[in-house]
Amino acid sequence: MLLEANGLSLGYFGRKVLSDISFKIDEPAIYVLLGLNGSGKTTLFRGITGVLTPMSGNVKLGGKDTFLDSEARKQVTYLGHASGILDGVKVIDSLKFYADIEDATESDIERAVKLAEAEQFLDSYYNSLSEGQKKRVSIARAFIKEKEIYLLDEPTSNLDPKAAMGIRETLLSLSKDKIVIYSSHNLYEAREIGKYVLALSDGKMKLFDRISNLKSTGYKIGIRTDKDPSSFLANPERDGEYWVVSVKDPSEVSAIVSELVKNNISITEVKELSNPLEGLFK
Repeated sequence: MLLEANGLSLGYFGRKVLSDISFKIDEPAIYVLLGLNGSGKTTLFRGITGVLTPMSGNVKLGGKDTFLDSEARKQVTYLGHASGILDGVKVIDSLKFYADIEDATESDIERAVKLAEAEQFLDSYYNSLSEGQKKRVSIARAFIKEKEIYLLDEPTSNLDPKAAMGIRETLLSLSKDKIVIYSSHNLYEAREIGKYVLALSDGKMKLFDRISNLKSTGYKIGIRTDKDPSSFLANPERDGEYWVVSVKDPSEVSAIVSELVKNNISITEVKELSNPLEGLFK
């Protein structure tokens, strides 16, 4: 199904955030929406879902305007930063509540929970779960009713590397026959998971291309761990609390994380210490 933006401008209270955004997407894949903080990623998602009135232009799904046509909006699901799951309610009861709203069935719930690998949390209270477990429950809620378009706003933010890797694997599975648009400000994560990139800067769409076409000169990655990982890293340097390694491509990071985890080294943070994202907009 074709998703297209045509001269779309969006903003709040008369202040324009995005101007003249145009693109066409019709291939099932993960499209990474890249931009620095404040670049308008969440605003674009709100425009695609039809909850934010366009200042000009439109978004169409299958030829229908998502702002004007409720049936078009029903084909889009959005997972934002807020989970929508109540703390004092069991996970299964929250999912049943959303299933009733979506007119979904028990089998829909089972499919969504399996896809999100959240089966073991169903009888738990949401506030008793870890951040990674909460994110899986949120993803299950977003997947309750099968849709054509999935919009995910930084779904791996604030997760430990192992949990983030699991979420990415789930989304890769989903993207085999669905369009997934995944926002991030993290270029190495984008290259690891995405097939296409849409980059926002200064209120404009500056790039829409295959991620494989992006060129980079290398990355410095900082890894914070509970003990010395240097025997498992290639030429590491020390920078404050971080062990710093250089990689040629972001896809190498997952292999480094896997190797450390395999050797019982707990990773508390992985971050870019040099950010090549800004080079996309020069």
